[in-house]
Amino acid sequence: MMSWILLIAAICMEVSGTTCLKLSAGFTKWLPSVLLFVFYGLSLTMMAFAVKKLDLSLTYAIWSGVGTFLIALIGFFWFKEPFTLLKVVSMSLVIAGVVGLNLSSSG
Repeated sequence: MMSWILLIAAICMEVSGTTCLKLSAGFTKWLPSVLLFVFYGLSLTMMAFAVKKLDLSLTYAIWSGVGTFLIALIGFFWFKEPFTLLKVVSMSLVIAGVVGLNLSSSG
């Protein structure tokens, strides 16, 4: 159970780091620039502990897939990026892939 909590925390840290990447405006703003390295460092550290108990393929697929999905939502709602049907369908396929990997590893 702790490995799953670490994975969820790693995803949150990765999403925070990626958001700070956008907020840093090409490393011209110091606080988000520093925070992105802190968040990415925490994310990778938590991932390292999560993969001690969880399958690497599953862990990385969930980390990257859920992270991508959350970053897309942040892009749509916070940064006002275009919200298109193709993006919605693509995000749905990412989530379906993560669910499929999860089901295949638990069976």
